[in-house]
Amino acid sequence: MKIVIAGAGAVGTHLAKLLSKEDQDIILIDENPEKTDKLNSEGNYDLLTLNVSPSSIRGLKEAGVPHADLFIAVMPDEARNLTCCLLAHTLGARKTVARVDNSEYVQPQYQPYFQQMGIDSLIYPESLAARDILEGLKRSWVRQYWEVHGGTLIMLGIKLRETARILNVPLRQLCAPGTPYHVVAIKRDEATIIPGGNDELRLGDIAYFMTTKKFISYIREIVGKETYADVKNVMIMGGGRTSVDVANGRPDYMTMKIIEQNEERCLRLSELLDDDEVRIIQGDGRDTRLLLEEGIRDMQAFAALTPETETNILACLAAKRMGVRKTVALVENMEYVTLAEKLDIGTIINKKMIAASHIYQIMLNTDVANVKCLTIANADVAEFIASEGSLVTKSLVKDLRLPQGVTLGGLVRDGEGQLVGGNTQIQAGDSVVVFCMSSLIKKLERYFGKPTTVIDSIIQTFR
Repeated sequence: MKIVIAGAGAVGTHLAKLLSKEDQDIILIDENPEKTDKLNSEGNYDLLTLNVSPSSIRGLKEAGVPHADLFIAVMPDEARNLTCCLLAHTLGARKTVARVDNSEYVQPQYQPYFQQMGIDSLIYPESLAARDILEGLKRSWVRQYWEVHGGTLIMLGIKLRETARILNVPLRQLCAPGTPYHVVAIKRDEATIIPGGNDELRLGDIAYFMTTKKFISYIREIVGKETYADVKNVMIMGGGRTSVDVANGRPDYMTMKIIEQNEERCLRLSELLDDDEVRIIQGDGRDTRLLLEEGIRDMQAFAALTPETETNILACLAAKRMGVRKTVALVENMEYVTLAEKLDIGTIINKKMIAASHIYQIMLNTDVANVKCLTIANADVAEFIASEGSLVTKSLVKDLRLPQGVTLGGLVRDGEGQLVGGNTQIQAGDSVVVFCMSSLIKKLERYFGKPTTVIDSIIQTFR
């Protein structure tokens, strides 16, 4: 597949690196040679960089856009992204995707307008980030929450504390037949484990469970998080677009305070958020005295959503010291993601990962096969459709002799989600969620055929 990415900024570079691991023809274009030179000097990525103007017809032709299967415009300028996609569509690109900064554009009723213009999909990272933040706030005891196939399967990422009742027990006992969950991955310090029967859950692990909706409360009980208070009062530091989207999407039972330093921005927030349950406070969110005056000790959650990664991490640490259990940090600098995890910040949001994840899903909607989702260090999560007559349908799961380091988390059959056990017989047409180390993804193709769907939300989780 030929993919042209316009813009070698944070999102474009991150996406190009991910896709360069695949058997795809990737061209990254940017008129600034410093940006492309930096990428070229970082490592041996299987992609081509080209210094041409993405808004130039000549430049787009030089990049091969007329023969592109997918054109992605992720430059900082929204208008330029839209213009580039219009040109790319006119030149013959099969699909186009534009990053935008206007939340109005991504509303469902306006999608036909953009599609008529030749823009197939719009990416608004702030809105996608807000959605993930709200999912985290609604479930104070969970680090990450994903719904697969509209909620037929649920995956939960949970930090294991002393109260967990499932520590130090071999998984062959913990996840015996009939158990309503699978432990599909474990993050332990720097390591990622696709667990087998002899592995155990330990204190401090982030364990990833696959289950169905009706057993979420059961998992909450066995991990010892029943006493975690539901989030009703939230304090947000930073009044940017992500904060606005979080406030607009809040459930009715949740109140919010947004602390913003800039006076003009505060006035604008008051206009955008005409809601009695959302208060705008002008001040420095790093001021401990201000936080105490505004009742941070009465908050169940604190979200630091300023553009400065370091500020957000430090603010969350301060909030934890003042008694806030649930903290969320916007971490835009990729180098700080691991640090934030080590500091036990809580939920970490990275818009580059979220945007890349969403673009993966768009790619898959064009019937692209074998797109690998890089997740935790060297682990992948993919959803395979079992083909008629494929090896995976020939035997029970326990007799398939799958490579070591592979876990089948669950499957969806006729719209119903179910867990996969040793005695499960996979049928043609089943959607099977597979967790494995990166080096094994190719080997699995001979069992299933080609992977047709990748769980995009997994990318922000394990980084």
